[in-house]
Amino acid sequence: MKQGRPLGSTVRQNMIEILYFMKQGTGYEIYKHYIEIFPKVTLRLMYYHLKKGLDIGIFKIDKMGSERGDYSWGSEAEKIYYKLTEQARPVLDNKVKNYFKGL
Repeated sequence: MKQGRPLGSTVRQNMIEILYFMKQGTGYEIYKHYIEIFPKVTLRLMYYHLKKGLDIGIFKIDKMGSERGDYSWGSEAEKIYYKLTEQARPVLDNKVKNYFKGL
């Protein structure tokens, strides 16, 4: 019997479903949609699962860049856009599908 935590995660699978419909997005954009569909999650948990997804190969960084704006921390923000890889297996959850159909 294997020891340790299983690789699967409900939160990560929900993120796969959301990114499937978004095609690409920043961590915060994914989070905004996630809390509309599945309210009990924190932004910190989302970034943990993005990092873990990068490590196991289900998410990849599509592009990185910085945007100018009037932010509380300065005039520039770094944006990292994530995308699904071929290893991601979306199951097309009806809850997520109906949410994006309504947008």
